[in-house]
Amino acid sequence: NTYPKWEPLKEMNDSLMIFEDTDGDGRADKRKIFAHVHNPLGFEFWGGGVIVTSGPDLLFLKDTDGDDKADVRYPILQGLGTADTHHAANNLIYGPDGGFYWQSGIFLVHNHETPWKPNLNIGASGMYRFDPRSFAITPHAGNSPNPHGTSFDYWGYCYANDGTGGRSFQVRPEGKGFKMHELLTKEFRPVAADEVLSSTHFPEDMQNDFLICNTIGFLGVKQYDLDRDGDGKKRKFGEVWGTPVKELLNSSDRNFRPTDAIVGADGALYVSDWHNVIIGHMQHNIRDPNRDHKHGRIFRLTVKDRPLQKPVKIDGQPIEALLENLKHPVNGVRHRTRVELSARNSKQVIAATQKWMKDFDPNDEVEAHHLLEALWMHQQHNVRNEELLNKLLNSQVKHAVVAAKTVDHFWHNVESGAGGFAAPADIEFVKFDPPKHLSPEDQKVYKLGAEVYQRHSHCATCHLTHGKGNGITYPPLVGSPWVNGSEDRLIKMALHGLWGKITVRGKTYEPARGVPPMTAFRQLLKDEELAAVLTFVRNTWGNNASPIQPESVKRVREETASRTIFFRPEELLAEHPLEAELVLKDIGIDPDGFSNEKLEKELLEASPVDLAKTALEKGDVERGKKLFYKSAAACFACHDPPSGTIRLGPDLSKVTTKLKNEDLVDSVLRPSKLIDKAFAQVNVLTTQGKIYTGVRVSEDDKELVLRNLAQVEPITIKKADIEETVES
Repeated sequence: NTYPKWEPLKEMNDSLMIFEDTDGDGRADKRKIFAHVHNPLGFEFWGGGVIVTSGPDLLFLKDTDGDDKADVRYPILQGLGTADTHHAANNLIYGPDGGFYWQSGIFLVHNHETPWKPNLNIGASGMYRFDPRSFAITPHAGNSPNPHGTSFDYWGYCYANDGTGGRSFQVRPEGKGFKMHELLTKEFRPVAADEVLSSTHFPEDMQNDFLICNTIGFLGVKQYDLDRDGDGKKRKFGEVWGTPVKELLNSSDRNFRPTDAIVGADGALYVSDWHNVIIGHMQHNIRDPNRDHKHGRIFRLTVKDRPLQKPVKIDGQPIEALLENLKHPVNGVRHRTRVELSARNSKQVIAATQKWMKDFDPNDEVEAHHLLEALWMHQQHNVRNEELLNKLLNSQVKHAVVAAKTVDHFWHNVESGAGGFAAPADIEFVKFDPPKHLSPEDQKVYKLGAEVYQRHSHCATCHLTHGKGNGITYPPLVGSPWVNGSEDRLIKMALHGLWGKITVRGKTYEPARGVPPMTAFRQLLKDEELAAVLTFVRNTWGNNASPIQPESVKRVREETASRTIFFRPEELLAEHPLEAELVLKDIGIDPDGFSNEKLEKELLEASPVDLAKTALEKGDVERGKKLFYKSAAACFACHDPPSGTIRLGPDLSKVTTKLKNEDLVDSVLRPSKLIDKAFAQVNVLTTQGKIYTGVRVSEDDKELVLRNLAQVEPITIKKADIEETVES
């Protein structure tokens, strides 16, 4: 009722309702208000209740006394953008992997705070994934400015729409995240929702077809047949393409606006009709009196002379019976069964699942799908089962392999949490065994430190899992006096960050050579976490120094509470000089074991022509791709950024038309030699001691404007506030 905007001083009386068909005639004869919410654009069942968008909150609602009214109500996530309701979070769906998916458009900004990650402040359009068990929110895949609709099919393939443009996509793992790929040739626009048709009530030739809801072009529901096997040329196996079949439903009523479609428990297709004269928001006044708030409808589409689908018992059934439901051919039955199992005890569910799956054959198509359901059940309850994953990765059933690769991608490539679109972890999680010289209590602390060290955008992102850094930008932690020396010096660095010229193991790292500031973790880590990760780095890779206690972190945090800027190396050394014995030990270590300086010198002295020739003759494209997207160099971040993020380097797709091979090699070795001024990095120190790094967007007598990957908005610095500018 408040759509498209609540009017101040008037009642917020939107609601989530229950429609009930008590006599089985296919028509609802009872309507109940389950809960009052605000501009709900999507809801999904989970955990014994329902999760619904109610801007700016994602609410969890539950009825505990059976009166069909929510008596449990709390925000499970806050910070959904509400500036433009047409672009707000919509079409919630619980994925087979246990994540909640929705799409959201460009004309608003989300600001989410979770217990485990930095705040996610983002205004990019696309698909988002929320884990209701860990409260992690992740930008999943970028899309066009006004996206609507998400669905999954039998094998877990994911689909989405660009609402305004009318395009449809398959969402696939790619690079370090997920990306959208064209699913079909667009015929109409706009598309408000989609559904994968799976119902025993509908004919066999329609099963797993893709449906779109169109609100202008033909005013109805259009069906597409999906080819999931590839064509052996342009499309690989598992890369899906849709071919138009027929208009499943349309209307001559010019106000018919199908906005969603879903298969019910009886196998019928239920289509919501928004039924509105005005559907635009930017073209019309938001409080235009012609906006219709009274005539919304739900249609029920059935097939003549075919029996309805028999409902399957789900609510309240024992876990063993629910697992048997996962053998059902209909997607909706298995989906609602997973939802029911989401409310059950995870240990009991996983134990029963492992018993249920033990005799299935991964090379039989039907049983391979049962194993896939078991794998998804582990994923939904945040329990990794590498043995089961590997069994499916080696299956002879190709669709099972594709699905298992997606799970593998989630578990080993993509980190759930804040970031931009396609913002995955740069590293694989490595298990570290605590050294024996630590006490049993300190060994527990060490294990926590290993986990903290490898969190996305924390320590391993720069210093890598081997602790050696990358030899150019990030210094090694192995044998470093800065790590193994003064506890207070190390704690201060970790709390407040470090910026400036620093020498580690005989090699100098400085901003002029592109070395960024060290992250300040004071707001990201608790005292226990910071103590744990510092204990970890002081006792790994041959390091052997005293563990750091949380009490020490707390003391230093309190002593430096007023500090708001990075420490500079010379400032820390004045307070805590490097220990002589560690410096001497440092000098005695051969730096060649931990540095690429020899190789760097050799490459710089070599002929670019010869290097280019060698690259063409012996180069490995796949290894190069891995280095481009997955190494510490992180080339993709600037040159092939995810949709919705900032480009901070030139597009390399046409570089061969601009540079000879030898010039390209020379540019890699000497990036500053031919750097485009539009992408030159600048480090700025202000009179307040703050440091900004980025690419120069504009500059005049009054201000300097920078952009970088870490911030969505431009950084504007007044010229009067600049103390020092260093060109990279």
